[in-house]
Amino acid sequence: MSNTENEQSLRQIIDLIRKVSVLLLVIHFYFFCYGAFVEWGLSVPMVERIMRAFVRMGLFSNVYVSKAIIVGVLALSMLGSRGKKDEKIQKGSIILLLFLGFLIFFGSTILLYLEGPVIQMAVCYMALASTGFLCLLSGGARLSRLIKLKLRDDIFNEENETFPQEERLLTNEYSINFKSKYRFKGKWRSSYISVINPHKTTLVSGLPGTGKTAYLVREVIKQSIGKAQTMMCYDYKYDDLTRIVYNELLKNQHLYKVPPKFCVINFDDPSRSHRCNPLDPQMMEDITDAAEASRSILYGLNREFQKKSGDFFVESAVNFVTAVIWFLRQYRGGMFCTLPHVIEMIGTEYDALFAVLSTEETLSAYLGPFINAWRNGALEQLEGQLASAKIGMARLSSPQLYYVLSGNDFTLDINNPKEPKILCLGNNPLKLQTYGAVISLYTNRLLKVVNRKGQLPCTLLFEEYPTIFQPLDHVVAVGRSNKLACWIIVQGLEQVRKDYSREQADVLVNICGNIIAGQSTGETAKMVSERIGKIVQVRESVSINRQDTSVSKSTQLDYAVPASRISNLSTGEFVGVLADSPSQPMPIKSFHAFIDVDFDAMKAEEDLYEEIPVIREVDQSIFNNNYIQIRNDCVDIISETMERIKNDPALAHLLITRDSG
Repeated sequence: MSNTENEQSLRQIIDLIRKVSVLLLVIHFYFFCYGAFVEWGLSVPMVERIMRAFVRMGLFSNVYVSKAIIVGVLALSMLGSRGKKDEKIQKGSIILLLFLGFLIFFGSTILLYLEGPVIQMAVCYMALASTGFLCLLSGGARLSRLIKLKLRDDIFNEENETFPQEERLLTNEYSINFKSKYRFKGKWRSSYISVINPHKTTLVSGLPGTGKTAYLVREVIKQSIGKAQTMMCYDYKYDDLTRIVYNELLKNQHLYKVPPKFCVINFDDPSRSHRCNPLDPQMMEDITDAAEASRSILYGLNREFQKKSGDFFVESAVNFVTAVIWFLRQYRGGMFCTLPHVIEMIGTEYDALFAVLSTEETLSAYLGPFINAWRNGALEQLEGQLASAKIGMARLSSPQLYYVLSGNDFTLDINNPKEPKILCLGNNPLKLQTYGAVISLYTNRLLKVVNRKGQLPCTLLFEEYPTIFQPLDHVVAVGRSNKLACWIIVQGLEQVRKDYSREQADVLVNICGNIIAGQSTGETAKMVSERIGKIVQVRESVSINRQDTSVSKSTQLDYAVPASRISNLSTGEFVGVLADSPSQPMPIKSFHAFIDVDFDAMKAEEDLYEEIPVIREVDQSIFNNNYIQIRNDCVDIISETMERIKNDPALAHLLITRDSG
């Protein structure tokens, strides 16, 4: 039969069953109120014969059995009832009607056991029982009209966007694990966010206050040092992370085959800082190393240079600083090759400086444009080429900076198996533009020497990565094979694009194997949502009209974690996607979970932390003496070299005379 015929047949059957329940109720009244029907003259012999048959069947052997049968038949009629749906009907009214119906229908039985006039008692009994029956009928009818919409209880579609996640604790000698919990099908389940392949680089994104440091970075430090790895930690707000690194090293130093040296660079308090020369001549094999160092320091000082890379004046400044660095690298074996000496040399008069630099034959290509401009009297052009370098570098002229940058307490090969190190680079948000440029130089030189084969596993942790200039695309692409685990902490993709460039930011994000994001907005939220991917979700729709109500369900492929949900994550709530490895496949790589952190235990642990030790006692006089010594060194270099040029006929052509015209 067609659907219409089926519906009509079903409706007729339901009506018949409901009429049967009413008939059984009438027979029930006739049987248990027989005396009243006799007095009314309504005793029918045929009905009495039917009643005796029911008694033999046991249907009316007990008043409660009889009522239970009536209610059962009524309920059977309700099962197939398809009333017009009404979204205004509330569950509470239905429950109240059913409760009152049962109470009155079965409670009216007490009237059968009370003494009194037969007719009055029978009328009261039948009235109460009928009222209870009607309440049950009304409640059942309303129940069939009730719309049970899951969407009304889940207005933000949260349950529909939950998905199964990896619950196993996956570990190896490099893994970083975060204990967590997630919601799935209305229940909370325990899980682990297991970064089993940190060598594929991990990008951590989240707005301020999302818990990046408390929930993630802290565990990265503890577990990396707990697995006897070397580390470089960029501490944006010194000494927040440095104290954690130092105390974790004290706790786990016995795990290392060769105990690492704890090194720290801190420009605000040089007494608690080691001294290190980022332009160590032993790490500069050729002039391209000097060019990289020059570009790093200038781009760190002036972020606009990054956007104008290749520009005539930008490249002129880079070449000029490169020439000075490489000259000092070659002069007397590099004994004066430090950033403070470079800064002081740049401030020398052009005629003497160009003559001195020209004694290094490999610099002729770098110096040619500057010397020609000087000889031809193009002073405005020359100043335009070099002023940006001189002005920017002059900001670094500080006795305290000179002191830290001119020493050699340690070398930057922190993952050297013979001399492993744990290095913390401290910055100060109030002096970001100055300190950030120097730290950029440190990281540039460090990555050059650690990204080699045969070294120890090393964790590179960049907190607030955009505050320094250090392109990491090469490290991300090559460092995996050299056991470099890079953790990049940012506030958002937009921040990286602003401080670097759109192209560099997109490349960095797209080659990171692990993505972990807290509350994020804009392009960052969209990117993370797309990386996590889509899941099959059940959609429910309801159509209500005057004649009927239709409920339809369908499945649809939609984002597991939409960008709108990422923008509303709570503190400690993170989403992302992880990379696995051939030896440890991870079928479910996406996650959306809360990371468990015991803040009471964390606070108790911090109370026992030791302070960062004093490296050496220093005062302003030491800084000033070192500053004066560096300036004197540069004066001696210029005067000595100029004297050699004047006394050597072969070098006399280097003396530059400027065209007065």
